[in-house]
Amino acid sequence: MTDVSTPEEKTKADQKPAGQDMWGGRFSSKPADIMQAINVSIGVDQRLWSQDLAGSRAHCRMLIKQGIIGAADGEAILGGLETIEGEIRGGSFPFRDSFEDIHMNVEARLSELIGEPSGRLHTARSRNDQVATDFRLWVRDACDRTGHQLVALQKALLGRAEQHAGDLMPGFTHLQTAQPVTLGHHLMAYVEMFGRDASRFADARKRMNENPLGAAALAGSPFPIDRHATAADLGFDRPMANSLDAVSDRDFALESLAAASITAGHLSRLAEEIVVWMTPMFGFASLPDDLTTGSSIMPQKRNPDAAELVRAKTGRILGSFVALSTVMKGLPLAYSKDMQEDKPPVFEAFDALDLALTAMTAMVAALIPNTERMAAAAGAGFSTATDLADWLVRELNLPFRKAHHVTGAAVKMAEGKGVGLAQLSLSELQSLEPGVTEAIYKVLSPEASCASRQSFGGTAPEQVRARIADWKSRLK
Repeated sequence: MTDVSTPEEKTKADQKPAGQDMWGGRFSSKPADIMQAINVSIGVDQRLWSQDLAGSRAHCRMLIKQGIIGAADGEAILGGLETIEGEIRGGSFPFRDSFEDIHMNVEARLSELIGEPSGRLHTARSRNDQVATDFRLWVRDACDRTGHQLVALQKALLGRAEQHAGDLMPGFTHLQTAQPVTLGHHLMAYVEMFGRDASRFADARKRMNENPLGAAALAGSPFPIDRHATAADLGFDRPMANSLDAVSDRDFALESLAAASITAGHLSRLAEEIVVWMTPMFGFASLPDDLTTGSSIMPQKRNPDAAELVRAKTGRILGSFVALSTVMKGLPLAYSKDMQEDKPPVFEAFDALDLALTAMTAMVAALIPNTERMAAAAGAGFSTATDLADWLVRELNLPFRKAHHVTGAAVKMAEGKGVGLAQLSLSELQSLEPGVTEAIYKVLSPEASCASRQSFGGTAPEQVRARIADWKSRLK
């Protein structure tokens, strides 16, 4: 056929960027350079390549099954997608800014590989439901990975807790000495926290495990597609029931970021304790050389940089939740290009959380507690004062408030003498409460205090070992 295009028309056609072939029929000129710069996202969303290929394969198989495209074209598409996967894995795939995003990069390369049949893949599909599917698959995988990492951290904590189920340390409130606990009990608190974190990711996964594919741009498709088939193919429980909702919400990402933020907060608390424990003033623990750093000017320094960076990354993870919440808060239904900014905060948060969990697991496994220093500190600061008050209630039937007052007076007396409660004489204690007997001294040691805390979840070593056994069974 003879080309009857005018020179002006040819020039305009030549000016279209490669990606505009996917949507440019409506346009007579190429986008401005700034439009191309602000619109391109391949530098970010190329991380979705595996999910994009999975979604395209599922969509193609469904189109073949439903008779919407022919088997020959479908097989050509599936073969081309396999080639593309090989290129990406091998590092030879040509990611190009001119094609904007991962979807158009894949489609353009598919066109180069197989020609005209590639144009049939996008039948009954929009980039709106395509990216919603890709992103949902990626976040689902990220939740699964994080869940496995949390279990690894819990197992590391369990191992250390078992080693130190009976080793004493001070328990704190307001970072002031409160009551004696065991190091195992302290570590088991974090096992519980991280267990709840894992359950939050699992719960988020359940809610996100619905299939957006087939919602098309926003209103669904006039083709006889089978959304249940693509849902099953991609491991979703069901298709999403409203096409507008399917393409326009990112609550699944926000919920995952909320879970990540809470997890990061727990990691930050444990990191803070490691930092504090490693100070000379506490001297409760140390880390081996390969998990610390030095100073460029102070030769004596061994700095807990890994713990400090875990603590710091919490701010970035929390910030990612705020960033995505702000992007989404005012968007009318359905899709807006604002939502292109949904992926950077999610990728950044999960990258940071991955690193923080890996680093914390290594630190927990390698931590070297100074159990002698901890045990000595467990008895300081009148840590058994509550045991004295409890004894007065239990043995003398004093109201707790009166027992509290008597014990406070005993602490004041001991403090004035520069001694501990156990060093007060019987006559001195009887001057505060005449009913006190020699038996009082049996409850004033840190060992006796811990051993007495036999209530479920308490710090008595038997209780700690029972909880360790429970968690070992749950994490098998």
